[in-house]
Amino acid sequence: MFAGNNKTLAGEIISWIQVIVVAAFIAFVLNTFIIANSSVPTGSMESTIMAGDRVIGSRLSYRFSDPERGDIAIFVWPDSPEGKKIYYVKRIIGLPGDTIDIIGSHVYLNGSDTPLDEPYLNEDMDPEPIPLHFEVPEDSYFMMGDNRNYSSDARRWKNHYVKREKMVAKVFFSYFPKFKILK
Repeated sequence: MFAGNNKTLAGEIISWIQVIVVAAFIAFVLNTFIIANSSVPTGSMESTIMAGDRVIGSRLSYRFSDPERGDIAIFVWPDSPEGKKIYYVKRIIGLPGDTIDIIGSHVYLNGSDTPLDEPYLNEDMDPEPIPLHFEVPEDSYFMMGDNRNYSSDARRWKNHYVKREKMVAKVFFSYFPKFKILK
């Protein structure tokens, strides 16, 4: 009887090991090819995403279609040190070929006299002391935080633009500390 219990115990252990290996494999595939999980350590996206929130994005979104203005994206920061990937979460403001002018506290696209409509901003951006002008290269994007007064974004980076291949995922929701669908 004791030998039979050992076989049952060994079978149970093997079964649990198989479940753990399969679960780890599925998690690896999901995290590598389908979803991106990121934390937002600062308040640069408040009040859309709060400091400390964790977000989930779809890697598939940018594999099958181009990023769009207004998307919240996870991307590799263009000023990351060589050989290191630092991930940021910001909103896409400029698309390939766009011109962006920041005059006072407003963003203008492609020579328009009308400021960009940004209903996601809680407050006006502090006026820039001098007008800023950016020309987004082909295959690149211009990113800004929703909390403009406290955001280290493309306006301040050494490399102002995020290359297409550095766009990781389109963010759809935050899940910690509370669930929120993002637009």
